[in-house]
Amino acid sequence: MALEIGYLKVVETKMTKYLEVFKNKSVVVTGHTGFKGSWLSLWLTKLGANVVGIADCIPTAPSHFCYIDLGNEIDDRRIDIRDAKKVEATLQEIKPDFVFHLAAQPLVRNSYLDPVKTWQTNAFGTINLLDGLRKLDHFCTAVMITSDKCYDNVEWVWGYKETDALGGPDPYSASKGAAELAIRSYVKSYFSRNESIRIGIGRAGNVIGGGDWAIDRIIPDCIRAWAEGDIVSLRNPHSTRPWQHVLEPLSGYLNLAVELSIQDRLHGEPFNFGPSSMTDQSVGALVQTMCNQWDKAVWEDISDDNTGPYESGLLKLNCDKALHFLKWHSVWGFERTVKETMDWYKEFYSEKVKIDSCFSCTQIETYTKSAKSLGLPWAQ
Repeated sequence: MALEIGYLKVVETKMTKYLEVFKNKSVVVTGHTGFKGSWLSLWLTKLGANVVGIADCIPTAPSHFCYIDLGNEIDDRRIDIRDAKKVEATLQEIKPDFVFHLAAQPLVRNSYLDPVKTWQTNAFGTINLLDGLRKLDHFCTAVMITSDKCYDNVEWVWGYKETDALGGPDPYSASKGAAELAIRSYVKSYFSRNESIRIGIGRAGNVIGGGDWAIDRIIPDCIRAWAEGDIVSLRNPHSTRPWQHVLEPLSGYLNLAVELSIQDRLHGEPFNFGPSSMTDQSVGALVQTMCNQWDKAVWEDISDDNTGPYESGLLKLNCDKALHFLKWHSVWGFERTVKETMDWYKEFYSEKVKIDSCFSCTQIETYTKSAKSLGLPWAQ
């Protein structure tokens, strides 16, 4: 069977048995026009789900959402997550089997510029969705995606566990910590007695991959600069991050949703999704690895300029819980992650006529095959 993605045609591969649970199911994805949301919506579509997207706008231009023409493949709705009445009405209409909540103001630096909107979107937007779920009389599994920055980062050298303290110094981190507290409150106050709703929480950060065009993110900033022949200036080249491809945490979210739908023992539980700490790399190392795959790419260190807002220098996650309960771990190492990311952008800027393949779909299939070769249960 062929999957039409706008002007792109892709031959579907046989779905993995584990993820067949999404076939013909009604799935709401909030933030579906964003970077991670568009990749997740595309993956769910390939798995046979009937996807309904909730987002107030297309946040960037260009955008991955537009590039794959996803708006013509799913039920694309313009709804602000801050509008509680519309969120509730949509859930009542759709009666979803699954919900993935990704809608957010996702940028740390933007949170300094507009803290009120950041809090309204990240904290109260999450509350609006939770309250809409509370009023559903229908079995539904919801995965609430927050961030690794929900932790109170004191920059210790070991990874944060799901039981560590929440919060953060900047409006973005604090708003994500507040969203986690709201989720915990609703689980304890309402969903512990409501057998129709099951909630899981996904925490991930430093996600890279093709199709990200956000401002003040290292990959798209570099790509835009190099495409114009400009030099990239790095404020914090020595900051260390657990870089992972966008498909890594998405596989974790899908994995968590399946397990929650089957059994209730994980109800209300948070999970970290990230790479092995052995693959942590500095910003400078990431950019240099990118340079090696992009013609005439150059960067400079401007770390002596300390005029920017606070940014953490070190942040790691401990993902042992996901390994133990979900049998999940990351698939691609650092070098492969960067290669797949750069391949996507090189494809985007190429002059080839794109009519026989969807590069994003191809990368999903390649990633799934890699996971299958490692014996991960979700990919079998």
